[in-house]
Amino acid sequence: MPTEIALLESRAMRVEHAGRVEALDKVKALALLPDSIHVSTEGVARYFEVSTEVIKKVMQRHREELTENGMHVLKGSDLGEYQRDSLSLSYEGEVSYPQRRSSLTLFTRRTVLNIAMLLRDSDIARRVRTHLLDAEESLREGHASLDRRVTAVEHCLAGVGTALQELGPVLNRMSERLDRLDHRLDATNRVVAAMSNRLCELSDDMARMDARMDDFAHQLRDLRRRRYR
Repeated sequence: MPTEIALLESRAMRVEHAGRVEALDKVKALALLPDSIHVSTEGVARYFEVSTEVIKKVMQRHREELTENGMHVLKGSDLGEYQRDSLSLSYEGEVSYPQRRSSLTLFTRRTVLNIAMLLRDSDIARRVRTHLLDAEESLREGHASLDRRVTAVEHCLAGVGTALQELGPVLNRMSERLDRLDHRLDATNRVVAAMSNRLCELSDDMARMDARMDDFAHQLRDLRRRRYR
């Protein structure tokens, strides 16, 4: 698991976590400027409970990195337009912009998270880093658990495949036996049909024999009557 020191010293690792701005609100509510997008230098200092000078020193040492993550400075006409459009109301009891200033540094939530991964002497920043690392560890454990479950499913599927391979010859033998049984049933049906035909013929023969026996009985009766006349 990555350590807090590694996060403080590795820019590549900070880049990996740069989008996880939800970590800020997990630790403390971040007060945004009236535009609901940016934070001033003073607002960043209040969030981390440090002086503005501490924030400015971090800005000086890591200006390029912070700029890549959304920090930008307004001057001249851009500053005047921003003050008119976004900062016409008082901000947490402070005097409203515009004020007599030559520039205004704005931070996005992504920039504030970047500072949390750079600021060493702030308990709030340490808590944000801890949340990031703990969340990453939980994510790793979740991935590991999912990987184990997928592996178990793969093993089960492999067993099913083996069982199906073994079942194939059995099914083939059963199919062959059923085919033979079907042939035997067909032969039996033919024999039964032949026997039925023979019984019908025998019934006809019996009927003819009955008729002849009746004729023979009539002839005998005629002979007896002639004899006793």
